[in-house]
Amino acid sequence: MIKRKLATLLMSLLLSATVTAVELNLSTSTPELTVTKGLALGTRDNNIGLAPGAKVPPFLINTHDDKPFDLASLTVLGDTLVVFYRGGWCPFCNVQVRQLTTAWSEFERRGVTPVLISVDTIDGATLAQRSYDIPFPVLSDPALAAHSAFEVIMELDKATYERYKGFGVDLEQWSGQGHHKIAVSSAFLVSKEGQIRWAHSSRDYKTRPSVEQLLAVIDGL
Repeated sequence: MIKRKLATLLMSLLLSATVTAVELNLSTSTPELTVTKGLALGTRDNNIGLAPGAKVPPFLINTHDDKPFDLASLTVLGDTLVVFYRGGWCPFCNVQVRQLTTAWSEFERRGVTPVLISVDTIDGATLAQRSYDIPFPVLSDPALAAHSAFEVIMELDKATYERYKGFGVDLEQWSGQGHHKIAVSSAFLVSKEGQIRWAHSSRDYKTRPSVEQLLAVIDGL
């Protein structure tokens, strides 16, 4: 037990150092997300991700505080906006997370709960939750259970992995795995019955639907 606590503390310190480096970079040059163009909104790049009308297969992952979270936990919340992001190391993802957090009251007023999922370890998910004081679920999926269920896995080749590592981003450290897989940036509106009502995915990680676009989609449905 002591060894496990020490290992967890060490991992937390390592992740904290990585996040601090990213945040220092953001403080001097915060990236701007490109808003998805109208005609591209609600499209699935290369047919990545479950299509509207599909049922989400069952999966089991963990919350940022190490509690089990499955499909039933997702749908019991009512309609949910499931957002897959690449990881806490990604400054573009962090911008999106901040935007969603700031707009929480608008989603809540519409009866929709955002849910954030990445391959980050529980420690990484906890750092994200605490950094932005996120009031909705932040889920850790290093084993890719939810990523597989929603069909949003992207595998980085060795050259890309090494290039990221050269930037100070060690994906194996963030996920605790050796698979070098992350999520394609994507969002899904899921009904209480576990059915996809709306879907969007893009391999261009710098381009995401804006909060205003997402709220408009919800209002339209």
